[in-house]
Amino acid sequence: MGRLGELEPVPRKSTVEIVSDELRSAIMYGSLEPGAQLGEAELAGRLGISRGPLREAMQRLVQEGLLVSEPHRGLFVITLDEGDVEDVYLARLAIEREACQLIMERNRGEAVARLTDALDALVDAASQRDRVAMSDADQAFHEVLVSSSGSHRLERMAHTLLVETRMCLNALQDTYPEPSELVEEHRRLVDAIGDGEEERLLTLIEEHMTDSIDRLRVS
Repeated sequence: MGRLGELEPVPRKSTVEIVSDELRSAIMYGSLEPGAQLGEAELAGRLGISRGPLREAMQRLVQEGLLVSEPHRGLFVITLDEGDVEDVYLARLAIEREACQLIMERNRGEAVARLTDALDALVDAASQRDRVAMSDADQAFHEVLVSSSGSHRLERMAHTLLVETRMCLNALQDTYPEPSELVEEHRRLVDAIGDGEEERLLTLIEEHMTDSIDRLRVS
């Protein structure tokens, strides 16, 4: 890294990295739906690339667990059943519970400032009753929560669940809380951190995750 203020070359992504990002985004937002088969020729044409980088990108997503290879049939986007969604939220709970404990031990003030900004974005999305924007803001809030812990390892763990988390949010759209309720759930988390009430915070984060599981079960 150069001296402060110096211009440095911008890191370039390889074609494989760019294609991997495109495929992840398509899966995350449902453009490539759960269970969809990926045809090499069609995708290569849509993306304007040769099949070589596409194959390599798809293999990356197989390794990440977002695509599954079926012998003699090809590659398919994973599907998440009720058990999978519950497992994702339980994994998120383990990560975010630890993040909350670290936040309470470290710089609560910085965490509150960052989370307040994330909450404001959620409030804006909720005021428009835009489900996609609400899901984006909801996910961003929790990314900030984990990031505020100061643990890069927790961040990496949370990142591995990023696409599956969004797939879960898509699955929960029909049972998503009312905008005002969603905002209030997240506001209570910020308030608990600001008030220094760790026990209340841990209870709230657990309820937040288990309520999502319960909503899926009744959907």
